[in-house]
Amino acid sequence: MKNVRIGILGLGTVGTGVYELLKRNREVIRMKTGLCIEAAKCADINPERKRQLGIPDECFTSSALEVVDDPEIDIIVELIGGTDIARDLVLMALERKKHVVTANKALLATHLREIFQSVLVNRVELGFEGSVGGGIPIIKTIREALVGNQINRIVGILNGTTNFILTKMTREGLDFQTALRIAQELGFAEADPTLDISGGDSRHKITILSSLAFNTFVEMESVYVEGIESIERRDLVYAGELGFVLKLLAIAEKKEDGISVKVHPALISRENPLAAINWEDNAVMVYSDFLGKSMYSGKGAGAKPTASAIVADITDIALRTKNGRAYTPGPYAFSQSINPIPFEMSRSRYYFRFHVLDRPGILSKIAGILGDNNISIASVIQKESEEEHEYVPLVMMTHTALEADVLKAIKLIDRLPELEGKTRLIRVIDEE
Repeated sequence: MKNVRIGILGLGTVGTGVYELLKRNREVIRMKTGLCIEAAKCADINPERKRQLGIPDECFTSSALEVVDDPEIDIIVELIGGTDIARDLVLMALERKKHVVTANKALLATHLREIFQSVLVNRVELGFEGSVGGGIPIIKTIREALVGNQINRIVGILNGTTNFILTKMTREGLDFQTALRIAQELGFAEADPTLDISGGDSRHKITILSSLAFNTFVEMESVYVEGIESIERRDLVYAGELGFVLKLLAIAEKKEDGISVKVHPALISRENPLAAINWEDNAVMVYSDFLGKSMYSGKGAGAKPTASAIVADITDIALRTKNGRAYTPGPYAFSQSINPIPFEMSRSRYYFRFHVLDRPGILSKIAGILGDNNISIASVIQKESEEEHEYVPLVMMTHTALEADVLKAIKLIDRLPELEGKTRLIRVIDEE
């Protein structure tokens, strides 16, 4: 039997899940793999974790560096979070020829190039399935199951918090703040939900996925991001009347002139499979040349799904190294350098909502500005006034247009004296 000693850095929600899974299902793992995986050393700044989890004294420390330096540890599991201390510890572990498993998407999105280079130099392995999609094996799918395919597009719902909020707003007619408060009360949103609702969390994840899918290092700063903070209930209602559902989507596309990677709220048809992904679930749609369109969905976060992904990485690395399989640098040696396409050069259809004076001529003024900027109107709906004044909602759907043209046109339209407030703009993503 192969003995594998791991060191866990951080016993928060996910770290606790990993320790408990290894302890409870140790025999299950042994029967399936022939490996005896032992949490030989655990580090956390809170000494209460030792008592809560029943960790033996000799297996617990408050020093993460002590775990990294332990020559008996085979695999370091980094679950501290953040991008500074975690980066230093991961690089130290790699330099000491230890394999690393992490679920830290912020770390990878920010330092993927540096970490991969260290993996190559030190000829060790890096597992990071838990960093994207929780228990959905999307990274393994892209790196292994689709290894024979050219991937040209990824569209995903990668954040459970925002998906829960939008589902709540759509199904129960709630405003954003009410839905957010309920998500926080139920534990689906953090006390400070900024990273989730701003799109930052999805940005981390699509940076990782697009780098793997397109065999190039995607810089996080090149990824456009827009959150759901300004989404209003009325737009969900109007979109629903037009046959659409609103989701926060992470999108990566490879084109002839480069790659486009972005995160923003988007309307998708009710017939799109992603429209059926609700509450805290995640899903990723992958478009590839031979397999075609395939979708992977499930619980995208939480202690158990993420712990499951982490233990799968531990086991996978242990099986490869303990059975003497030859080291393969290919997965870490990205061979392409592909230019990012500026977001302003992307194209899509658009949903506009204007708040206009109910007077003759305003529709022709707006249509004229759109036409002057190469934007063709597909349909127009004028809603009844929701309040007792003379401004009414005017909803438009466009044909495909260039983002730069749309931004220019909206800037001009918002200056019209007949408009109240700013134009609401939501992009429409068509299934390919």
